[in-house]
Amino acid sequence: MYYDYIQISKINDFVFCPFSLYFHSIYESFDGSRYKAAPQVAGKLAHTSIENKEYSTSTRYLQGLEVFSEKYGIIGKIDIYDKKNKILIERKKKIKKIYDGYIYQLFAQKLCLEEMGWQVKKMALYSMDDNKKYPVKITVKQKKKFFQIIDNIKTFDFSCVKTINKAKCASCIYRELCRP
Repeated sequence: MYYDYIQISKINDFVFCPFSLYFHSIYESFDGSRYKAAPQVAGKLAHTSIENKEYSTSTRYLQGLEVFSEKYGIIGKIDIYDKKNKILIERKKKIKKIYDGYIYQLFAQKLCLEEMGWQVKKMALYSMDDNKKYPVKITVKQKKKFFQIIDNIKTFDFSCVKTINKAKCASCIYRELCRP
């Protein structure tokens, strides 16, 4: 079966705002310093140790592993998978609030790992700035919503968007470009 795979990192963008996903996709080939806000730049730098597989030299950890699920049509990278304890960890520069997009991103990574033969017993978000770990358990309702989001991404039509979230728009790096 052929898929246009959805990048796992784009799930969070879509949940934040479909227009943000659109602009992010357009600008991702450009120099990020031209359009990214300070938090996005800091977040990218914080992931350098994962990208370079420098988090740990222990073979216990999978770092920056590319993962995919043919079943769900998703593809991306994980941050850390602890093979010994079977824990999947998504690192964020600073977690002030756990957003649904974070949870769906982590769940997508879990689905991919499991389809690839790895067992995931636990999931966690890790806030690097304050060294806090937040266990994540996904509910049945969240699972249902996740699969709905995947379907929505695959069939999304920008012309059908009627409402926007003014609070999200105020903090969006693309707010000057967006005119829904």
